Parts: sequence; structure tokens; C-alpha cells
Amino acid sequence: MASVEMLMPKMGESITEGTVLTWLKKEGDTIEQDESVLEVATDKVDTEVPSIHGGILKKILVKEGDLVAVGAPIAIIEIADDPSVTPKVESKEPKEEILKAAPELTKSLITEFDSKEDSTGDERFYSPLVQSIAKAEEISKNELAEIPGTGKEGRVTKQDMLTYLKKKNEKVEPVAASPAPFISAPKAQISISAENEIIEMDRLRKMIATRMIDSKRISAHVTSFVEADMTNIVLWRNKHKDAYKEKYGEGITFTPFFIEAVAKAIRDFPMINISVDGDQIIKKKDINVGMAVALPSGNLIVPVIRNADQLNLVGISKRVNDLANRARNNKLSPDDLAGGTYTVSNVGSFGNVMGTPIILQPQVAIMAVGAIVKKPAVIETLTGDVIAIRHKMFLSHSYDHRVVDGSLGGMFVRKVADYLEAFDINTSL
Repeated sequence: MASVEMLMPKMGESITEGTVLTWLKKEGDTIEQDESVLEVATDKVDTEVPSIHGGILKKILVKEGDLVAVGAPIAIIEIADDPSVTPKVESKEPKEEILKAAPELTKSLITEFDSKEDSTGDERFYSPLVQSIAKAEEISKNELAEIPGTGKEGRVTKQDMLTYLKKKNEKVEPVAASPAPFISAPKAQISISAENEIIEMDRLRKMIATRMIDSKRISAHVTSFVEADMTNIVLWRNKHKDAYKEKYGEGITFTPFFIEAVAKAIRDFPMINISVDGDQIIKKKDINVGMAVALPSGNLIVPVIRNADQLNLVGISKRVNDLANRARNNKLSPDDLAGGTYTVSNVGSFGNVMGTPIILQPQVAIMAVGAIVKKPAVIETLTGDVIAIRHKMFLSHSYDHRVVDGSLGGMFVRKVADYLEAFDINTSL
């Protein structure tokens, strides 16, 4: 029998590491080729990882909760002898193996942490996630060595760190600190009665909370509002939605109309399709529009429609339906969530008339579309003004005032409204 290493696979063009959520198999189990062995969470999406070999899961090298770099070994699989397979020697120093495949940020973090004075003789292995928490919370290696570990071979887990920090913060009055990439303990005691229910945030909610705080800290948010007349679009959709479903086998929502108008407006105002890197502005060539999708759990996820400006209304509609369905069924891949350059959020689907959305970093703008409601409006005609019932909707455009001035932000949202209002009601299906 020969042994091969199972490596953390690359799960997207921008993914460099993942957190092991759950091992679906245990040591000694027989696994088939392409059978799912574990579930991994990235900063984009949760996904199951299949084995590229069939055999016996001889040893699990990383435990649940560990942050592992792409390319690092995660398990040893025992397979039938095959001259085409080169056996690999199991590493006794997991940290060295991780360093070989870790991204530069993780490498520098581990190197910096290990270079600190250590008089404890502590030889426990600390995962990159644990070390990053220690670095962010200014926990020295000597202090870290005193934290009891509940993981395999006494290793300190993420939960061990959070429990330690909670107890530490209860003893010491918290002081103001620079924002860290973790949700810190509250700065004031919260009164809890027996009637209250305590709900632990899930991983995705913690990630959303951190990113929202980071975005408000990074970007100077400003929001402009415009009201658009959606009457032509509403009448066209009401007239054609049954025929559309019969022809294409799926319904058409209002979201494709919003994305089409946004993509057209970005071509007119390309400086809204940018990101900021220090003192440099990165102007994006591709127009990749993200759409916020509400999940059954109540969380939000933002899959991306790539090159939206190159798709017609039907093409956008098919992409919207596909991504929304896969998002709600947890079937998105990391690449489905990567590369967005602008985002649209439909708050109208919750009955809201407008909102002030938070920018999705590293983008510089986001648009919220409100509920479409009937309103009396003044209509200009050749024979004079009349009052008529029209379908109206508010557009809320939040943008980063560091690089997007009020003139650009205001003109852009007005242009989106113009495209929506100019929709040809005689458009063929």
C-alpha cells in the first residue's frame, strides 16, 4: 500500500486559504475517488472538498476550525500500490509544510510571531488563524502558551482563543483600539434576563458584521436619491411574463432590468467602476455587477454577473435566476462571488421604498432599488399637463466620497433612472 497527501485545493482565482468546517469522513474510513471528504469555508462560500484518490483515510492532519493555506496537506490517504503514484513522506512538522504553500501574508505573520522572544519552551503547533487572532489582540507567545488547548494533542483552537479573550475582557476594562478583523467583545456589560434568548452568530453573520464595520471605516459614505418612473417596464413585464416563462422555462423579475440599466450607465460613467489601492485608483475594464441575494438563514450573499454590459435582457435574466437559485441552495462556487465591480441590492423585495446601502469593498459604489409603488404624477402632454397614476421607484446610490464626488455620484444614479424610464414598451420578447 502507498500513501499520498490530500492537499487543500484551490477553490477560486482569489482564494488563498480556507477554514476546515467539518470532516465528513473519519480516520480509517474507506473513500471513493471524487467522494466528498470535508467541508471547507472560504471568505466567499462554503463548499465540500472531494478526494482525488480512492482508498483509506489513514490520517487527518488538520482539525475542524483550522485555517489552511491552499496547497497545504490536510490528510494522508492510503491507496493501492501504483507505480505511477509517488508516495509522500508524512510531515512531522506541519508548520513547515503550511509555510511552503501559505500566501505571503500568512508567511510573514507566522515568521513575525515565531521571531518573538520565547522563554516558555512551548512547542505546540498554532494554526495561522490562532496566530492571527493572537497578533490582532496583542497576545504574546508567552501568554499564548498559558492558554489551555482543547484540540488534538492540546492544540489551541479558535474557540479556545475566543473563550480566553472573553474572560480576559471581563477582568480588564476595555480600551479603545484600532479596528481588528474580528468581532470584539462588547465594551459595556449587557443586562440579560431569564426571558432573553442568546443566539450565537454563525460564521457567515460574523463575516458580514466584520465587513460592514470595515467598509464604514474605510469608505466615506454618501448617498444620493432619485425617483424613477417604472411604468413602461411594469406594463411590459405584466404583458409578457407568461409568454416569457413558456418560452424560456423560467420567470423574469425586475432585477434584470435594474442590472441592464446599471451596466449601461457604467459605460457612460466608467469612473464609477473603480477601486482604491492606497493612493492609486484602479479603473476596471470589465463591468461585473453583483446582486445581493437573501438566504433562507437571513444572511446575504452577493454572486456576480460578469460582463453584464455584453448581455441582453434575456441573458441577464438567465444569469440572475441561475445565481439566485444556486445561492439559496448553497451551490455557489467561490468564483461566482469574485470579481464584482459594482453591486445592486433590491430592498424593494422586502417592501422598503428606499435604503442607504453599505459599499461592498473594494468597490466604491452600490445601488439599492426600492419597492415599485403606484403614485399620482404630473405628466406633460402636447395639450397640457395631466395627473396620472404611474409606477414609481426610488434609487438610492451610496458611493465613496474619497474618490467619487457628488456630481459623478448624482449623475450616475440619474442616468440609471433615465435608462429605466426610456425602456421601449414595444420591445419584442
